[in-house]
Amino acid sequence: MASIATIGYEGSNVQNFLDALKAADVELLVDVRAVASSRRPGFSKTRLAENARSIGVDYLHLRGLGTPAEGRAAARAGHHAEMQAVFAEHLATEQAQTELHALAELVRAGRRVCLLCFEADPAHCHRTLVADALRELVPATVTDLRPDREDD
Repeated sequence: MASIATIGYEGSNVQNFLDALKAADVELLVDVRAVASSRRPGFSKTRLAENARSIGVDYLHLRGLGTPAEGRAAARAGHHAEMQAVFAEHLATEQAQTELHALAELVRAGRRVCLLCFEADPAHCHRTLVADALRELVPATVTDLRPDREDD
């Protein structure tokens, strides 16, 4: 059975984030943010890819598995059920399904994949919905990584 990890970088710093990836033996960090930019230093697409490569982890951005703008707005407002409904509708689109199936092939090939988004709590993040959809295609266990917070 395959193993999939998820991680959110909210409240963490780059070193703690990378330490969590290393400890979990992640091989491929899959960014499932619609917009791969961040106000947190080191977590925007180019810099994040460089940081991941520095510890031997590949990086892949699958924008089609990101939450549409209205879903991100609902999540920021704390309306998690609304975000989930928006994302469920988005996940049925051709682009999202194409990227989900491509991701499933990577998992089937034996890559130790970790899904990345911002939120620290996987219950409030669409990456859990992506992982659930992925598990419908590939039998897998899911582990939610929780990097140390910056203030810990």
